[in-house]
Amino acid sequence: MGTRSRIAVMHGEVCKSVYCHWDGYLEHNGRILQEHYDSAKANHLVALGDISSLGAKIGDAHPFSKFEINTDSPDFDNLMAVHEQAQAEGWTTFYGRDRGEEDTGFKSDMTFADFLARVDGCGAEYYYVMRDDVWYTGCTDTGSKLVPLAEALASIKETA
Repeated sequence: MGTRSRIAVMHGEVCKSVYCHWDGYLEHNGRILQEHYDSAKANHLVALGDISSLGAKIGDAHPFSKFEINTDSPDFDNLMAVHEQAQAEGWTTFYGRDRGEEDTGFKSDMTFADFLARVDGCGAEYYYVMRDDVWYTGCTDTGSKLVPLAEALASIKETA
């Protein structure tokens, strides 16, 4: 079962966000965003739409899963090599780019309250927001308020 999250960038009061299905908890997606995604890279990430699994790199288009590669394809070996490269290098896997699904683009909300409603609507447990070059996070399960992601990650280390 996935730990769903929503990843957003804010421009003024407008919040552009994408759904992420797997590993949305602080120790995984939170850490990856904090350590590997600055403002420019966060905007690029969100521009590519909904995510199956977040990686440290955006990467290139690649097979969504090794199980979805047609073994009869003349490009099978090449596709498997690209899939293995994506796994080894920690590429992000997108529903649209990598699986060809439709209607997976980012969603825009005009207010933060509308964004939080979208978080609830997709069943996300965590949400991450890049605003003014700083990552913030919140958790729907605990009702926590938006806090700097660096502080949330530091508090995990303190309790461990």
